[in-house]
Amino acid sequence: MRLLVIRASAMGDVALVTPVLKEMRKKFPEAEILMLTRSSFKSFFSEDDHLTVYSPDFKNRHKGLPGIIKLYRDIKRQYRIDHIIDIHDVLRSKILRFLFRAGGTPVSIIDKGRKDKRDLISGKNKVQLKHSVIRYCETFNRAGIRLEPSDKQSIVPKADESRLNRIFSIKRDLNIGVAPYALHKLKMWPEENMIRLMKLISEKHNTGFFLFGGKEDALQLEGIKNKVPDTVNLAGTISLGDELAIMGRLDFMIAMDSSNMHMAALIGTKVISIWGGTDPFNGFGAWMQPDEYSIRIPVTELTCRPCTIFGKGKCKRGDFACMKWLTPELVYDKLVNLKII
Repeated sequence: MRLLVIRASAMGDVALVTPVLKEMRKKFPEAEILMLTRSSFKSFFSEDDHLTVYSPDFKNRHKGLPGIIKLYRDIKRQYRIDHIIDIHDVLRSKILRFLFRAGGTPVSIIDKGRKDKRDLISGKNKVQLKHSVIRYCETFNRAGIRLEPSDKQSIVPKADESRLNRIFSIKRDLNIGVAPYALHKLKMWPEENMIRLMKLISEKHNTGFFLFGGKEDALQLEGIKNKVPDTVNLAGTISLGDELAIMGRLDFMIAMDSSNMHMAALIGTKVISIWGGTDPFNGFGAWMQPDEYSIRIPVTELTCRPCTIFGKGKCKRGDFACMKWLTPELVYDKLVNLKII
């Protein structure tokens, strides 16, 4: 059996496929998986010898409708596909699965719960929605592959242990990851709050901080590094695989609603996530982390929350209360009460 699993972006959403694939590997050890995603995400799947990452060239060869047709032909020429699992459900994947279905290949499609998400942010129905991992799993179930997603570490990176030992050679009370940025402003705690929180922690504990982010964040993160002692800026300096390996050595991670939150959780590290305009209600919370690790102003106190699913848009109140009410002192006390520090 060979499945074509489609989930091209974004990074966090691709990482969330791993609990499902780990369980599938246990139940169907010889199944072959062709994972259609970006080549930069290969580190998520490095442990699986029966999984091949297939990376389309959407900027050139596979651009536009003619490119999707070429992509279909390229895959057909190289592989025999028994079933399509579309857990992306965007225009490109719709065209691709149409072509496969027309050729006789069965297709299973994710139910993203779009109406439920609209009702959530409109305030009609503020209830916990299905987690993305569960939605992925249900898509496999519709293909006749009965699974329950793994609740254990699902990303096991290949790392240079000697290099990791050098990075963590200084003995400290705590090694903490910090990922202060996200793609959209409504998901970002004010930078000065994060700096103040880091200083509060380092005043009481011998702490090493490791800053995570994309290459585009490197300059801003350097500013944080220069303001907090014993801080290392990793942005743009190491591979994704090395980032994952370092996350696995941390005592815990502090992150926004972002890909770093997901990666740290899936690597098996404790994650303290800070939420503003979005909320774990939307089904994108850190997988298998206790709810109390998600720090946010309750929707009963700030009824405009959540106002967005993905973080797009502007604050309707105009004062960004959902983040500004979360003071560094409040978050620090939460860490103490949770016995994280």
